Amino acid sequence: MDEAMPLFQCSGSSTFTKEIPQDNDEEPPSNLVSLQNVVQKPQTIFTRYHQPGIILPFPGKRTPRTSIKTKSFRRRFFPLVADKQWNDWHWQINNRIRNLSQLERLVVLSDEERTAMDTLTVKLPVGITPYYLSLISPDDPSSPLRRTVIPTIHELFRAPEEADDPLGEEHQSPVPGLVHRYPDRVLLLALDFCSTYCRYCTRSRVVGHGALYPTRSRLEKAFEYIESNPQIRDVLISGGDPLTLSDDRLGWILAGLRRIPHVEIIRIGTKIPAVLPQRVTPQLVKMLRKYHPLWMSLHFTHPEECTPESYKACSMLADAGIPLGSQTVLLSGINDRLETMSELVHHLLMMRVRPYYLYQCDPISGSSHFRTSVDKGLEIIRGLRGFTSGYAIPTYVIDAPGGGGKIPVMPNYITGRDGEDWTLQNYEGNEFHYPSPSHHGLPSFGPDPVIFADA
Repeated sequence: MDEAMPLFQCSGSSTFTKEIPQDNDEEPPSNLVSLQNVVQKPQTIFTRYHQPGIILPFPGKRTPRTSIKTKSFRRRFFPLVADKQWNDWHWQINNRIRNLSQLERLVVLSDEERTAMDTLTVKLPVGITPYYLSLISPDDPSSPLRRTVIPTIHELFRAPEEADDPLGEEHQSPVPGLVHRYPDRVLLLALDFCSTYCRYCTRSRVVGHGALYPTRSRLEKAFEYIESNPQIRDVLISGGDPLTLSDDRLGWILAGLRRIPHVEIIRIGTKIPAVLPQRVTPQLVKMLRKYHPLWMSLHFTHPEECTPESYKACSMLADAGIPLGSQTVLLSGINDRLETMSELVHHLLMMRVRPYYLYQCDPISGSSHFRTSVDKGLEIIRGLRGFTSGYAIPTYVIDAPGGGGKIPVMPNYITGRDGEDWTLQNYEGNEFHYPSPSHHGLPSFGPDPVIFADA
């Protein structure tokens, strides 16, 4: 790589128009668009952030706006890109890294990565925001974040137990883009576009292929189905990533759901705060506040995603009254060490994000290099229990293949019974007896019970 030559030199200008809900909408603009250079005024962020080498200031003092990694990356490859461009989520999406020629100028590719990038049989497309690429090691193919977004040849191999649709979503879809698995809630797939594609994505059969556009006609059919099934009280909007929609389009979807009387809870599933935190703007959170009770399921994978930008994005969402939970996938060689998971969940709590689920990686086609044993997940949960806050411990679940839904998997803290009493084991491995309530031999008080009190 030539350090003296910037990768992108942005010039000229373009105007972004808001997406309007109509049937001919396509995915966000390509990376051919460039924006005008405008200098952004410094901002003060009142969130805490911890990273090796960075002092954690208290609220009210100036905190880092970005990490050292991102600053270095920008100086090297985007020296002419002003702060306002870099922090504009449209610019980030337009300049995603999507092909071999772009990627090989930014990182030193291994043979396994280069072969995968050059192979047309990779089902899930490549798409990485410049921001997220700035967090990735340019020289180490085994680094955690790099493995989650840059394909390797391992994706080309399909194990016998793997499937393109392991959760059976296609068989539980009454209308296109709507999955009705549980009695009282549905999954609404708003679109199939993500700003950054995770290589272990459960919906790699659909995501990034233009199969699901956020068109009015398709979404209205989903609204009609929900309205005709009054037992549905909870709707999860996912995809793809719903936060890659414009404020107007996402607001239109939320308003459509809020018009249905029996819909009590709306949830949004997104990885935006981790891969494109610039998308969380004051305008977005102002719009979201209109549709409470609104919850958000985020997707954080590794502590290296917990940057100043992610802290700020989560703070803005939490300040808008949106409860935040993280759904983390357990991935071999990425976050399957107790120390890594402990650091991640502690970051999440500081960002006001509740570690909600720890998922066993689904057996999607080409995922064997990501999947751990179930014993490894149990080992991590047992290692967290008692050694950190209860709020920091997610529920370890397996999404049952074939559409059986999420099944909690827990270490066995019950070691036996002694008659009606229970024998329990705590986080240190010590055993304790818990007596079952006994009602034998209690006096009968009759119609006027005697009250025992201190003299």
